Amino acid sequence: MTGSYPHIRLRRTRATSWSRSLHRETRLDPTDLIWPLFVTEGLGIEDPIGSLPGVSRWSVDGIAARAKEAIALGIPCLALFPHTQAERRSEDGREALNPDNLMCRAIRAIRDAAGDAIGVLTDVALDPYTSHGQDGLIDDAGYVLNDATVDVLVGQALNQAQAGADIIAPSDMMDGRIGVIRAALEGDGHANVQIMSYAAKYASAFYGPFRDAVGSSGLLKGDKKTYQMDPGNAEEALREVALDLAEGADSVMVKPGLPYLDIIRQVKDRFAVPVFAYQTSGEYAMIEAAAAAGAGDRDALVLETLLAFKRAGGSGVLTYHAAHAARLLGA
Repeated sequence: MTGSYPHIRLRRTRATSWSRSLHRETRLDPTDLIWPLFVTEGLGIEDPIGSLPGVSRWSVDGIAARAKEAIALGIPCLALFPHTQAERRSEDGREALNPDNLMCRAIRAIRDAAGDAIGVLTDVALDPYTSHGQDGLIDDAGYVLNDATVDVLVGQALNQAQAGADIIAPSDMMDGRIGVIRAALEGDGHANVQIMSYAAKYASAFYGPFRDAVGSSGLLKGDKKTYQMDPGNAEEALREVALDLAEGADSVMVKPGLPYLDIIRQVKDRFAVPVFAYQTSGEYAMIEAAAAAGAGDRDALVLETLLAFKRAGGSGVLTYHAAHAARLLGA
Protein backbone atom coordinates (compact mmCIF):
# COMPACT_ATOMS: atom_id res chain seq x y z
CA MET A 1 0.00 0.00 0.00
CA THR A 2 1.36 3.39 -0.95
CA GLY A 3 0.58 6.78 0.44
CA SER A 4 -0.12 8.02 3.93
CA TYR A 5 -3.52 7.59 5.62
CA PRO A 6 -4.66 9.28 8.84
CA HIS A 7 -5.31 7.24 11.95
CA ILE A 8 -8.69 9.00 12.37
CA ARG A 9 -11.19 7.76 9.81
CA LEU A 10 -14.73 9.06 9.84
CA ARG A 11 -15.90 5.93 8.07
CA ARG A 12 -15.29 3.83 11.19
CA THR A 13 -18.41 5.26 12.84
CA ARG A 14 -20.50 4.47 9.74
CA ALA A 15 -19.56 0.80 9.48
CA THR A 16 -22.50 -0.66 11.42
CA SER A 17 -26.12 0.32 11.97
CA TRP A 18 -25.74 0.54 15.75
CA SER A 19 -22.77 2.88 15.36
CA ARG A 20 -24.57 5.07 12.85
CA SER A 21 -27.45 5.34 15.31
CA LEU A 22 -25.08 6.16 18.19
CA HIS A 23 -23.43 8.98 16.25
CA ARG A 24 -26.55 10.49 14.67
CA GLU A 25 -26.67 14.22 15.36
CA THR A 26 -30.30 14.88 14.38
CA ARG A 27 -33.25 12.69 15.26
CA LEU A 28 -36.84 12.65 14.04
CA ASP A 29 -39.68 11.50 16.25
CA PRO A 30 -43.51 11.47 15.94
CA THR A 31 -43.58 14.21 18.58
CA ASP A 32 -41.90 16.50 16.03
CA LEU A 33 -44.94 16.35 13.73
CA ILE A 34 -48.09 18.44 13.35
CA TRP A 35 -50.79 16.89 11.16
CA PRO A 36 -52.79 19.32 8.95
CA LEU A 37 -56.38 18.22 8.34
CA PHE A 38 -59.13 19.61 6.13
CA VAL A 39 -62.69 19.83 7.48
CA THR A 40 -65.83 19.66 5.32
CA GLU A 41 -69.59 19.60 5.86
CA GLY A 42 -71.62 16.45 6.28
CA LEU A 43 -71.49 13.26 8.31
CA GLY A 44 -69.34 10.24 7.60
CA ILE A 45 -67.60 12.08 4.75
CA GLU A 46 -64.14 11.29 3.42
CA ASP A 47 -63.62 13.39 0.30
CA PRO A 48 -60.29 12.64 -1.46
CA ILE A 49 -58.42 15.68 -2.80
CA GLY A 50 -57.25 15.02 -6.35
CA SER A 51 -54.18 17.24 -6.24
CA LEU A 52 -53.11 15.77 -2.87
CA PRO A 53 -53.00 11.97 -3.35
CA GLY A 54 -53.76 10.21 -0.09
CA VAL A 55 -55.19 13.33 1.59
CA SER A 56 -58.92 13.85 2.15
CA ARG A 57 -61.36 16.37 3.48
CA TRP A 58 -63.12 14.91 6.53
CA SER A 59 -66.46 15.72 8.08
CA VAL A 60 -66.36 16.73 11.72
CA ASP A 61 -66.88 13.16 12.97
CA GLY A 62 -63.93 12.06 10.82
CA ILE A 63 -61.76 14.80 12.30
CA ALA A 64 -62.53 13.47 15.78
CA ALA A 65 -61.48 9.99 14.63
CA ARG A 66 -58.24 11.39 13.21
CA ALA A 67 -57.52 12.95 16.61
CA LYS A 68 -57.69 9.53 18.25
CA GLU A 69 -55.49 8.11 15.48
CA ALA A 70 -52.93 10.86 16.02
CA ILE A 71 -52.80 10.20 19.75
CA ALA A 72 -52.19 6.50 19.12
CA LEU A 73 -49.35 7.40 16.73
CA GLY A 74 -47.71 9.82 19.17
CA ILE A 75 -48.48 12.96 17.13
CA PRO A 76 -48.95 15.82 19.60
CA CYS A 77 -50.93 18.36 17.56
CA LEU A 78 -53.44 18.72 14.71
CA ALA A 79 -53.75 21.76 12.42
CA LEU A 80 -57.25 22.45 11.10
CA PHE A 81 -58.32 24.08 7.83
CA PRO A 82 -61.96 24.44 6.73
CA HIS A 83 -63.46 23.78 3.30
CA THR A 84 -66.23 26.37 3.47
CA GLN A 85 -69.23 25.95 1.19
CA ALA A 86 -69.63 28.56 -1.53
CA GLU A 87 -72.88 29.91 -0.11
CA ARG A 88 -71.14 30.68 3.19
CA ARG A 89 -68.38 32.69 1.54
CA SER A 90 -68.69 36.47 1.27
CA GLU A 91 -66.69 39.56 0.38
CA ASP A 92 -66.09 40.25 4.08
CA GLY A 93 -65.46 36.63 5.18
CA ARG A 94 -67.99 36.95 8.01
CA GLU A 95 -68.33 33.14 8.34
CA ALA A 96 -64.95 33.28 10.13
CA LEU A 97 -66.79 34.92 13.05
CA ASN A 98 -69.59 32.35 13.23
CA PRO A 99 -69.18 30.45 16.55
CA ASP A 100 -70.74 27.40 14.91
CA ASN A 101 -68.62 27.37 11.75
CA LEU A 102 -66.75 24.28 10.56
CA MET A 103 -63.55 25.18 12.38
CA CYS A 104 -65.27 25.69 15.73
CA ARG A 105 -67.34 22.51 15.41
CA ALA A 106 -64.20 20.53 14.59
CA ILE A 107 -62.36 21.99 17.59
CA ARG A 108 -65.21 21.04 19.92
CA ALA A 109 -65.44 17.55 18.40
CA ILE A 110 -61.74 16.96 19.09
CA ARG A 111 -62.20 18.19 22.66
CA ASP A 112 -65.17 15.85 23.15
CA ALA A 113 -63.29 12.89 21.67
CA ALA A 114 -59.83 13.43 23.14
CA GLY A 115 -59.99 16.08 25.85
CA ASP A 116 -56.61 17.70 26.33
CA ALA A 117 -54.65 14.68 25.08
CA ILE A 118 -53.82 16.45 21.81
CA GLY A 119 -53.19 20.04 20.78
CA VAL A 120 -55.37 21.90 18.30
CA LEU A 121 -53.79 24.52 16.05
CA THR A 122 -56.13 26.75 14.07
CA ASP A 123 -55.49 28.84 10.99
CA VAL A 124 -56.33 32.54 11.23
CA ALA A 125 -56.82 34.10 7.80
CA LEU A 126 -59.86 34.90 5.70
CA ASP A 127 -59.11 33.02 2.46
CA PRO A 128 -61.26 30.00 3.42
CA TYR A 129 -64.20 32.37 3.95
CA THR A 130 -63.93 35.08 1.28
CA SER A 131 -65.65 34.94 -2.08
CA HIS A 132 -62.54 36.43 -3.73
CA GLY A 133 -60.00 34.00 -2.19
CA GLN A 134 -57.76 36.64 -0.63
CA ASP A 135 -56.56 36.40 2.98
CA GLY A 136 -58.18 39.69 3.95
CA LEU A 137 -60.66 42.39 3.08
CA ILE A 138 -60.15 44.14 -0.25
CA ASP A 139 -60.85 47.61 -1.63
CA ASP A 140 -62.43 48.36 -5.01
CA ALA A 141 -59.08 47.87 -6.74
CA GLY A 142 -58.58 44.43 -5.16
CA TYR A 143 -55.86 45.58 -2.74
CA VAL A 144 -55.91 43.74 0.59
CA LEU A 145 -56.49 46.22 3.41
CA ASN A 146 -54.18 45.69 6.38
CA ASP A 147 -55.82 47.29 9.41
CA ALA A 148 -59.41 46.51 8.45
CA THR A 149 -58.39 42.88 7.97
CA VAL A 150 -56.64 42.76 11.35
CA ASP A 151 -59.87 43.84 13.05
CA VAL A 152 -61.63 40.78 11.60
CA LEU A 153 -58.71 38.47 12.37
CA VAL A 154 -58.95 39.41 16.05
CA GLY A 155 -62.58 38.33 16.11
CA GLN A 156 -61.69 35.12 14.26
CA ALA A 157 -58.92 34.31 16.74
CA LEU A 158 -61.20 34.89 19.73
CA ASN A 159 -63.89 32.75 18.12
CA GLN A 160 -61.46 29.85 17.79
CA ALA A 161 -60.00 30.31 21.28
CA GLN A 162 -63.48 30.28 22.79
CA ALA A 163 -64.17 27.00 20.97
CA GLY A 164 -61.08 25.45 22.58
CA ALA A 165 -58.11 26.07 20.27
CA ASP A 166 -54.69 25.69 21.89
CA ILE A 167 -52.58 27.48 19.27
CA ILE A 168 -53.72 30.38 17.11
CA ALA A 169 -51.71 30.44 13.88
CA PRO A 170 -52.20 33.63 11.85
CA SER A 171 -51.25 32.85 8.24
CA ASP A 172 -52.54 36.09 6.72
CA MET A 173 -49.26 38.08 6.79
CA MET A 174 -50.90 41.36 7.80
CA ASP A 175 -48.60 43.77 9.63
CA GLY A 176 -49.18 44.17 13.36
CA ARG A 177 -51.74 41.42 13.81
CA ILE A 178 -49.75 39.39 16.36
CA GLY A 179 -49.70 42.15 18.96
CA VAL A 180 -53.41 42.92 18.58
CA ILE A 181 -54.40 39.24 18.72
CA ARG A 182 -52.18 38.66 21.76
CA ALA A 183 -53.78 41.57 23.60
CA ALA A 184 -57.26 40.37 22.67
CA LEU A 185 -56.56 36.83 23.89
CA GLU A 186 -55.22 38.15 27.20
CA GLY A 187 -58.21 40.44 27.61
CA ASP A 188 -60.67 37.64 26.91
CA GLY A 189 -59.20 35.24 29.48
CA HIS A 190 -57.12 33.13 27.07
CA ALA A 191 -53.66 33.88 28.44
CA ASN A 192 -52.51 30.28 27.89
CA VAL A 193 -53.52 30.11 24.24
CA GLN A 194 -50.34 30.16 22.19
CA ILE A 195 -49.65 32.08 18.99
CA MET A 196 -47.60 30.40 16.28
CA SER A 197 -47.03 33.10 13.71
CA TYR A 198 -46.59 32.43 10.02
CA ALA A 199 -43.77 34.95 10.28
CA ALA A 200 -41.88 34.12 7.08
CA LYS A 201 -44.55 33.07 4.59
CA TYR A 202 -43.41 33.44 1.02
CA ALA A 203 -45.46 34.15 -2.11
CA SER A 204 -44.76 30.66 -3.36
CA ALA A 205 -45.67 28.39 -6.25
CA PHE A 206 -46.00 25.49 -3.78
CA TYR A 207 -49.50 26.32 -2.47
CA GLY A 208 -51.68 25.15 -5.34
CA PRO A 209 -53.04 21.88 -3.90
CA PHE A 210 -53.81 23.57 -0.57
CA ARG A 211 -55.97 26.14 -2.32
CA ASP A 212 -57.79 23.28 -4.03
CA ALA A 213 -58.31 21.64 -0.63
CA VAL A 214 -59.94 24.69 0.99
CA GLY A 215 -61.81 25.65 -2.17
CA SER A 216 -60.19 29.02 -2.82
CA SER A 217 -58.10 28.31 -5.94
CA GLY A 218 -60.90 28.89 -8.43
CA LEU A 219 -62.01 32.01 -6.57
CA LEU A 220 -58.67 33.77 -6.16
CA LYS A 221 -58.59 37.11 -7.94
CA GLY A 222 -55.03 38.25 -8.61
CA ASP A 223 -52.19 37.00 -6.43
CA LYS A 224 -50.93 37.45 -2.87
CA LYS A 225 -47.64 39.18 -3.56
CA THR A 226 -48.65 42.43 -1.84
CA TYR A 227 -48.58 40.71 1.57
CA GLN A 228 -46.70 37.42 1.27
CA MET A 229 -42.90 37.62 1.07
CA ASP A 230 -40.71 37.84 -2.02
CA PRO A 231 -38.88 34.49 -2.43
CA GLY A 232 -35.64 36.40 -3.03
CA ASN A 233 -35.59 37.96 0.44
CA ALA A 234 -33.88 36.59 3.53
CA GLU A 235 -33.10 39.64 5.68
CA GLU A 236 -36.73 40.68 5.39
CA ALA A 237 -37.73 37.31 6.87
CA LEU A 238 -35.60 38.03 9.91
CA ARG A 239 -37.27 41.43 10.31
CA GLU A 240 -40.69 39.77 10.09
CA VAL A 241 -39.72 37.24 12.77
CA ALA A 242 -38.29 39.94 15.04
CA LEU A 243 -41.49 41.98 14.82
CA ASP A 244 -43.77 39.02 15.54
CA LEU A 245 -41.70 37.92 18.52
CA ALA A 246 -41.72 41.45 19.90
CA GLU A 247 -45.51 41.48 19.55
CA GLY A 248 -45.94 38.29 21.55
CA ALA A 249 -45.61 35.26 19.28
CA ASP A 250 -44.68 32.09 21.19
CA SER A 251 -43.26 30.39 18.11
CA VAL A 252 -42.79 31.20 14.43
CA MET A 253 -43.18 29.37 11.16
CA VAL A 254 -41.32 29.33 7.84
CA LYS A 255 -43.43 28.41 4.83
CA PRO A 256 -42.72 26.70 2.45
CA GLY A 257 -40.21 24.38 4.05
CA LEU A 258 -37.72 22.59 1.84
CA PRO A 259 -36.90 25.50 -0.53
CA TYR A 260 -36.31 27.71 2.54
CA LEU A 261 -34.08 25.59 4.78
CA ASP A 262 -31.62 28.49 4.86
CA ILE A 263 -34.30 30.73 6.37
CA ILE A 264 -35.10 28.15 9.06
CA ARG A 265 -31.42 28.00 10.01
CA GLN A 266 -31.01 31.78 10.04
CA VAL A 267 -34.10 32.23 12.23
CA LYS A 268 -32.91 29.59 14.67
CA ASP A 269 -29.39 31.01 14.86
CA ARG A 270 -30.53 34.61 15.22
CA PHE A 271 -33.39 34.21 17.70
CA ALA A 272 -33.05 30.78 19.39
CA VAL A 273 -36.83 30.39 19.52
CA PRO A 274 -39.15 27.55 18.48
CA VAL A 275 -39.34 27.66 14.68
CA PHE A 276 -41.59 25.33 12.72
CA ALA A 277 -41.44 24.39 9.06
CA TYR A 278 -44.52 23.87 6.94
CA GLN A 279 -43.97 21.14 4.36
CA THR A 280 -46.51 22.57 1.96
CA SER A 281 -49.07 20.86 -0.22
CA GLY A 282 -46.88 21.32 -3.29
CA GLU A 283 -43.90 19.72 -1.55
CA TYR A 284 -46.08 16.80 -0.48
CA ALA A 285 -47.49 16.39 -3.99
CA MET A 286 -44.00 16.37 -5.53
CA ILE A 287 -42.88 13.54 -3.25
CA GLU A 288 -46.00 11.56 -4.10
CA ALA A 289 -45.48 12.17 -7.83
CA ALA A 290 -41.81 11.18 -7.64
CA ALA A 291 -42.66 7.96 -5.83
CA ALA A 292 -45.48 7.15 -8.28
CA ALA A 293 -43.09 7.67 -11.20
CA GLY A 294 -40.52 5.35 -9.66
CA ALA A 295 -38.06 8.19 -9.17
CA GLY A 296 -37.51 7.40 -5.50
CA ASP A 297 -38.67 5.27 -2.60
CA ARG A 298 -41.64 7.02 -0.95
CA ASP A 299 -40.77 6.11 2.64
CA ALA A 300 -37.15 7.18 2.24
CA LEU A 301 -38.14 10.45 0.54
CA VAL A 302 -40.61 11.27 3.30
CA LEU A 303 -38.22 10.64 6.18
CA GLU A 304 -35.22 12.30 4.54
CA THR A 305 -37.10 15.52 3.82
CA LEU A 306 -38.57 15.65 7.32
CA LEU A 307 -35.15 15.04 8.84
CA ALA A 308 -33.80 17.94 6.79
CA PHE A 309 -36.18 20.34 8.53
CA LYS A 310 -34.93 19.20 11.91
CA ARG A 311 -31.30 19.37 10.83
CA ALA A 312 -31.83 22.95 9.62
CA GLY A 313 -32.98 23.91 13.13
CA GLY A 314 -36.71 23.28 12.97
CA SER A 315 -38.47 22.49 16.23
CA GLY A 316 -41.14 20.57 14.33
CA VAL A 317 -42.88 20.17 10.99
CA LEU A 318 -46.42 20.61 9.73
CA THR A 319 -46.73 17.85 7.14
CA TYR A 320 -49.49 15.96 5.35
CA HIS A 321 -47.19 12.94 5.69
CA ALA A 322 -47.48 13.10 9.50
CA ALA A 323 -49.49 9.92 10.05
CA HIS A 324 -47.44 7.91 7.54
CA ALA A 325 -44.16 9.21 8.93
CA ALA A 326 -45.23 8.46 12.51
CA ARG A 327 -45.99 4.86 11.51
CA LEU A 328 -42.58 4.54 9.87
CA LEU A 329 -40.83 6.01 12.90
CA GLY A 330 -42.73 3.76 15.27
CA ALA A 331 -42.10 0.59 13.30
